[in-house]
Amino acid sequence: MARRIAEPYKIKSVETLSMLSYDERKESLNRAGYNTFLIDSADVYIDLLTDSGTTAMSDEQWGALMTGDEAYAGSKSWKRLESAVREVYGYQYVLPTHQGRGAENILSQLKIKQGDYVPGNMYFTTTRAHQEMNGATFVDIIIDEAHDPAVDHPFKGNVDIGKLQSLIDKVGADKIPYVCVAVTVNLAGGQPVSMENLKEVYELCKAHKIDVMFDATRCVENAYFIKEREDGYEDRTVASILKEMMSYSDGCTMSGKKDCLVNIGGFLAMNDEELYIRSRELVVVYEGMPSYGGMAGRDMEAMAIGIREAVDDHYIAHRIGQVRYLGQQLIDANIPIVQPIGGHAVFLDARAFLPHLQQEDFPAQALAAALYLDSGVRSMERGIISAGRNNETGEHNKPYLELVRLTIPRRVYTNNHMDVVADSIIELYEKRETICGLKMVYEPPTLRFFNARFAPLSENGELISEENRKMTIN
Repeated sequence: MARRIAEPYKIKSVETLSMLSYDERKESLNRAGYNTFLIDSADVYIDLLTDSGTTAMSDEQWGALMTGDEAYAGSKSWKRLESAVREVYGYQYVLPTHQGRGAENILSQLKIKQGDYVPGNMYFTTTRAHQEMNGATFVDIIIDEAHDPAVDHPFKGNVDIGKLQSLIDKVGADKIPYVCVAVTVNLAGGQPVSMENLKEVYELCKAHKIDVMFDATRCVENAYFIKEREDGYEDRTVASILKEMMSYSDGCTMSGKKDCLVNIGGFLAMNDEELYIRSRELVVVYEGMPSYGGMAGRDMEAMAIGIREAVDDHYIAHRIGQVRYLGQQLIDANIPIVQPIGGHAVFLDARAFLPHLQQEDFPAQALAAALYLDSGVRSMERGIISAGRNNETGEHNKPYLELVRLTIPRRVYTNNHMDVVADSIIELYEKRETICGLKMVYEPPTLRFFNARFAPLSENGELISEENRKMTIN
């Protein structure tokens, strides 16, 4: 029997959690229009909405905040961040941005022209929005296994080389400004890409003079999975695997709010000097000076430290292990989730959880709302609402994956919190037939999952039948 391992850190500061009654949670959910994004954080018990910017920083990071150089130009803190990116990721040129979507905006404006195609291993919401706003069509080239939550494949984030080659043959390499490879793939369930596949994609793209740009938001998690699952990497450090991974790309966008272990910030990195010069000019327009790019000096200090802390083998092993701790409890209780368990979150399969609901009834949104109502645990929808509408037909995009994401913030919760989450989900599953669908009563024109509002489809206006509810938290 394997011995249990504790967190590789100790707690030096705590924050009191809100523990609302069922009726108080019901009132909060009504105010939010059954959209978990619109629930006040003060009304949330365990917040699994996102791992973006919700990290608990280390004592060294907090200390570094006091040393931040807030100079408008030539900041010493920027030099330290630039050095960390070059050392850990290996890119030659780096530009800071306020967060990841700032980097996506600049890259899309500079690389994309009207009528282009951007292939990627499954879409991500803001990434695709920037690509489409600049005139491109996103093309999904992920392997088919990624669209089946029950398939147990070690690298469900892999690019299908045949699909990529077919797109090149169909539209021509000159219509493909770059291939966007996410490492890991969020909407597939936090699934990784193998080193072998990254090499194949890079070699194919180089043969056709197409750039490869990573969405590197959770790249450290991807490196850990390679160490675990790919032959020849089991004895390598995560840091060395990560460095090799990034060498099979021409650049990356980074949301520092995830694997850089900070609450705000990001960067755009590359090896092409010409692209760097052009990007630097747009950073001035949209973000700030190239020596701060929308971040305070103190934030850059914290990120420089976080980049190095994130590649510590003990830290990342615990990070992945905690996600698995929650996921395995759900598997043991026969709860339908995306398998294998990914890096940053456990994804509930809302189609299988609520088979009595049609996809147009927004089952993932309904399940996320029901989970909050039952226990005060906040999660988020990743399904038909996140997928948006077809630009040409106006119809809902209907992804096969209809998921609820339980995203684990880094270094924030203990496994006791995960137990509470598991208990609530298991009890909800037992009364799943009493959960009704939702109708959308307000729909924003873009990225609708952030601000859309809903109402229950039940005749009495209840999301869960009153006689079947259980007051988990009184």
